[in-house]
Formats: sequence, structure tokens, C-alpha cells
Amino acid sequence: MGRYVAGEAPAMDRLVEETIRDIGAVVTALAVPRLQGVVLGGGYGRGEGGVFDLPNGVQHLSNDLDFFAVTEKGVSAQDICAIANALAPVSEKWTAKLGIEVDFVVRTPWRMRHDQDRVMIQELMHGYFDVAGKKGEEMFGEIERRPPSAFPWAEAARLLMNRGVGLVLAKCKMESVKCKVAGDVQEFVNRNINKCVLGAGDARLIVRGEYQWRVEDRAAALGDKLYSAAVAWKFRPRAESVCDWETARARWLEVVEEVMATGRRTGALRRSIYQAARWVVRRRTLGNWRTFGQVAAARLLQALTEVVRARKTLPPSLRRDWEIFN
Repeated sequence: MGRYVAGEAPAMDRLVEETIRDIGAVVTALAVPRLQGVVLGGGYGRGEGGVFDLPNGVQHLSNDLDFFAVTEKGVSAQDICAIANALAPVSEKWTAKLGIEVDFVVRTPWRMRHDQDRVMIQELMHGYFDVAGKKGEEMFGEIERRPPSAFPWAEAARLLMNRGVGLVLAKCKMESVKCKVAGDVQEFVNRNINKCVLGAGDARLIVRGEYQWRVEDRAAALGDKLYSAAVAWKFRPRAESVCDWETARARWLEVVEEVMATGRRTGALRRSIYQAARWVVRRRTLGNWRTFGQVAAARLLQALTEVVRARKTLPPSLRRDWEIFN
């Protein structure tokens, strides 16, 4: 196993190592005001990065490089925008250089503590590399580490919501180019189909209290051939999709049924004044009365399920809801 990528790909491991070093040097030289430090998270931060094996024997990184830029405490919205703007040229330069998205997610310490029950934050706590500024162990000291079996129901709903949106967008891409195309569009479709299969399996494990930090351990816990195939595809993407769109759709809908049933049984779908007020404040509308007062992830998942069942495109209002509450 490599340090950043799954399996044996020493050249790609070295490339990520060099990229971290070079980006770290650039960010340090920028001396961005109110920025504490930067770490590499995501798949490469967990040692689960993917690699394309091209026909000529050349390898290529296949996942995004996800950097987390942590601000100082007490920053303003203006400070956050200034940090994001300062890092944008770094992102653009290395995106062009590597041929993959190089992203900087700017987060305040308060926001990270507020989101400490989310999969994204807990996975970051269990897999990152220091890049610039303060070390992660210093910046993340106030975030409580959760066991992987303790994620709340809403995280399963959020995973399904995000992967369902990706599935719908993939269908739109296919239809816009008459399907079965080569190049960037097919890569987008294949990647979102694979993410859908993985996300559905992860959501199933979350509601069963069986989630694991390592994706290989999640595959073993599920014992599902399609999920295991999606893990292999994640590590070594290829031109052929792990399954077709309809198979991914059927799997997603199947898991939605299980997750919603668990939500009804455990009370996760109960209504509250807080959730109703949160929706009204952020959306300036009441939304669907059938789901009014439920947690936003549940409301969005139920609306999205109707879209996926009918094989429709994503309504603009639902896309806006997703952008706000994701």
C-alpha cells in the first residue's frame, strides 16, 4: 500500500508528496492573514486515493486533491472570502498542472466543531497530512473524535441526497450527448455512478451502526459484490463503468427505503420548531407541507426520491435547496 494512494503506485505517491511540499511552500510564502494552517484530507489524505492506469503504461491521479484551510478563531465573513481568494490562484495552478481538481475548503474552528458529527469532519480527523502553518493536531484539538458506529441518521440521509443528485446530473449529461460518449462526459457519468453505489452502501452501514473508517473494511462488513466492485473501481478507475445507470438507480432507491424506514422507526423524521424555523430562515419559504419541520436532509431526500423514481431532471428549486443545505 502507498502512503497516499491505494495499492502499488510509487510514482503517484511521489507526485502527491511533491505536490504537498510545493503547495505548502507557496501557501507559507503567501502569509495569508487569519489563516491558521492547511492540511490535505479526502481520499489521498486517508491513503485511499485512486490512480488511472493508461494503456501506454503511464499513470495519472484520478481523485480530487482536497485541502482544508483552517482559519483563526473569530474571523469575519470578509476574512473567509479573503482567504479563499488568496488560495484560488494556487488551486487554479495545480488543477491545470495535475489535470485533477485541486480544492481548498475554508473552514473556521467554530464551523468544524459545529459539524463534528458529519462524516466529512470525522474522516478528516482520521486521515490527513499537514501542509502549511499549524499542524492538524493543534488545530483540531477541540473536535471530539467519534467512533465510526456513532454517526447520526441524518448523515445517511445526507450521503444519499448528495449521491442521488450526482446520479441525476449524470443522467442529464448522458442525455445531452445522446449517451455512450467518450472523454470527459463519460468519465463524469462513470464517476457519479460509482459514487452512488459507494454512497448507498455507506448510508446502509451508517443506519445499521456498522460504518468503518477504511473503505475495505466497509466492503467486508457489507459483503456486497457491487459495493466491492465499486471500491476496486475507486482505486483503479477504468473506461467501463462499474454498472449501468439503471442498476445504480435501483440500488440507491433500495437503500433509500431502508434509511427512511429506520428514520420512521427511530424518530429521526419527527418534526420540530427548530428545523421548521431553520428552513424558513434559510429558504424564505415553507416548502412542502408533508415534510415541514423535518430535518433538511430528510426533506431533500424525500423530494429527490420522487425525481429519481420518475427519472426526471433536477428541478431548479430542489437544486437550490441542495446547494443551501448540503
